[in-house]
Amino acid sequence: MKLVSFSLTDGNVRPGYLLEDTNEIVDLGAAGYRDTLAVIASESAPELSADRLPASVVRLHAPIANPPRIFCIGLNYRDHAIESGMELPKFPVVFFKMAPAIIGPGEAIVLPPITEQPDYEAEFAVVIGKGGYRISKEQAQSHVYGYTIINDVSARDIQFQTSQWSLAKSLPTFCPMGPAIVTADEIEDAHGLDIQLSIDGEVLQKSNTRELIFRVPQLIEYISAITPLLPGDIISTGTPAGVGLGRTPKRWLRAGETVTVAVQGLGELTNPVAS
Repeated sequence: MKLVSFSLTDGNVRPGYLLEDTNEIVDLGAAGYRDTLAVIASESAPELSADRLPASVVRLHAPIANPPRIFCIGLNYRDHAIESGMELPKFPVVFFKMAPAIIGPGEAIVLPPITEQPDYEAEFAVVIGKGGYRISKEQAQSHVYGYTIINDVSARDIQFQTSQWSLAKSLPTFCPMGPAIVTADEIEDAHGLDIQLSIDGEVLQKSNTRELIFRVPQLIEYISAITPLLPGDIISTGTPAGVGLGRTPKRWLRAGETVTVAVQGLGELTNPVAS
């Protein structure tokens, strides 16, 4: 199942299921769900008998606009740590992106004048369903609701002013997400998915989630040992090599470009870049 947030011409954002075989949206708002977080937190799956709409008449938004937290994992692909000139981590490197940075598919990444080094990062993200504290890696999968795509847009000049990365990752529009949350039952192996990022058709990042240093069960175990995970929490698992920072010369995002992140089984997330 693909959980989405969508709107019609009235602009009212509501939750739904995207049915690709019929190209329809099941309107979960009509079934009494306020938003996708309410769907995720529900103990039972919504019925598919709610009102249906042609997918062609709706606009998709970020699949979850109000996650409790967005945990991000730095340097979680070996090749990316090397290109960044940093040691391979012995423990997960955790920082946050803040919810006001979230945008959906098709929305513009807006480059503000405060940064001259805006960068891109293709990421495979996990959405927590059932919350929990001190979850073992053996139990971790039962706490996964599904998966989505994030572009961890980063202001590198701000990022390296200090040892704390969260502000540099949280500028407005710097968290494109979507197009949907694909439920966990649809992904047979979360650690065998191709992931790539292209700008105007040029592939700049290309890898597979099997290259993750810390895999999803390890990340859930590590984070939940410190803080209870909540329904709707997101863990963005890191980016592979090929970011602008690691290139010679450096390759920053530029207004007028179009960025597409693709993850096998999850679809494509495309956003234009504007000044």
